[in-house]
Amino acid sequence: MNYRIHGVWDNLDYHSHREYEIFLFHSGTCRYLIHNQIYDLEPGDILIMDGLALHKPNVPPNGNYVRSVVHFPPQWIKGMLKEIGGLYLLDVFEKLHHCLIRTKVSEEAKQLEMVVRRLEEINRISTQEDMNSQLEMKALLLQALTIIHRLGNLESLKASGEKVEKAEHAENIAEFIQKNYMKRITIDSIAQALNISKSYVSHVFKEMTGFTIMEYVMGSRLTQAKYLLEAEPEKPLKEIASESGFESISHFSRYFKSKVGVTAKAYRKSRLKLYSEENS
Repeated sequence: MNYRIHGVWDNLDYHSHREYEIFLFHSGTCRYLIHNQIYDLEPGDILIMDGLALHKPNVPPNGNYVRSVVHFPPQWIKGMLKEIGGLYLLDVFEKLHHCLIRTKVSEEAKQLEMVVRRLEEINRISTQEDMNSQLEMKALLLQALTIIHRLGNLESLKASGEKVEKAEHAENIAEFIQKNYMKRITIDSIAQALNISKSYVSHVFKEMTGFTIMEYVMGSRLTQAKYLLEAEPEKPLKEIASESGFESISHFSRYFKSKVGVTAKAYRKSRLKLYSEENS
């Protein structure tokens, strides 16, 4: 949990994670990218995401950027939710995968912020062995999920609005890449498929997302590789590299180690060990 973080010291690369995420935007300027959607955030906005979709904030240099963030593994709260018949509170993560709730800084949104603040306070001073703190954090997370569910019903999930032309083009480019990252992708092939000029493809995507076409392509390939490493533990690394769009096993190995910090083999081993512990 992080409450009212200022600045851009955290990860601004395209990334994914297994934890569910609640993101509260308080002030500043931020264009947030999740999968192939672009959200221009306003104060009071809440982003909900399952974490697996590639996402990153795009913040102007030296721009104001204040937000609160909660990450939690769904298994940590599912037992409590099941006991009280509240598993539906996770539907927003599991069925929509990501969405924007526009609150206009309503009273409900302020209440949610206070819950997140208290979560951060307890998390900072507690340990995993502190059962009272763990129980209070679960109760607070339950309260947060209830508020989000209520806000979603009131404000309508996936807040819509007129997309500017540049945003539509950038989203179309992202969608094309998501569907074709396992193939050889060039700016030429994207431009031809979407019937726009090569120079415009590169320019509009960089302007709207803050990163290049190839950075997005490689991020998509890395996310798929991480999924396959865990979902198909017997599949050889060479096949995973090929199915994820990497040109060779050596390129895959170098890129994976540079971005993840460990080898693909070590990553698979750690993920499978964690899964075994969670289900023991």
